[in-house]
Amino acid sequence: MNEAVKTLDGWFCLHDFRSIDWAAWRELNPTNQELMLNELSHFLSDMEITKNIGEGEHTIYSILGQKADLVFFTLRDSLETLNEVENQFNKLAIADYLLPTYSYISVVELSNYLASHMAGEGDPYQNKGVRARLYPALPSKKHICFYPMSKKRDGADNWYMLSMEERQKLIRDHGLIGRSYAGKVQQIIGGSIGFDDYEWGVTLFSDDALEFKRIVTEMRFDEASARYAEFGSFFIGNLLPSENLSKLFTI
Repeated sequence: MNEAVKTLDGWFCLHDFRSIDWAAWRELNPTNQELMLNELSHFLSDMEITKNIGEGEHTIYSILGQKADLVFFTLRDSLETLNEVENQFNKLAIADYLLPTYSYISVVELSNYLASHMAGEGDPYQNKGVRARLYPALPSKKHICFYPMSKKRDGADNWYMLSMEERQKLIRDHGLIGRSYAGKVQQIIGGSIGFDDYEWGVTLFSDDALEFKRIVTEMRFDEASARYAEFGSFFIGNLLPSENLSKLFTI
């Protein structure tokens, strides 16, 4: 049996994609709309308090295309607290007009393909560099790109039959491409084996959406992706500051 990868794990993640029921929303009178938006604003203010004390993160993006209208990306220290946020959101009156279209559950991870050289000696969870990766501050970049992916288990192209040494080399080479986009693209890798349909959820942030096209294109020519990667749907969006939500819902 090949050596299984080990991971350091941080915040749990929920990508919650919603579509706005515009037809039903238009039927509401402006007073009811305002009440619902105020309730949502208070909910987001409470989320901001959690963020400011370092116990979680969140961001909202407006999604392009027909897959969704919004994504609420939330990070918390346990599945229980993440579930509490999800339930609180679903109890908001406006949630009746935000129809679920897709969701993804993962946990921010750093694998031992890469973690060992970052952590050094001692408890890796006390290492500042490691903690910054596991408990990330979400950037206020203009654009987001999210996609799930898995490694192939297909005949000769079976990632899980490769030795640890082979996998480490491929991941190291793959990572060199990512590092060449430092300052242009920030990524958060969520491990989802046993949590969701794919094995990882990848979230990219950038002020230039074309950087998503460039980095994904370049990485697909790398052996780790070209031979061993399988991808799900891609979601692209624009930053939606909470103070702009009312404008979005204005008819």
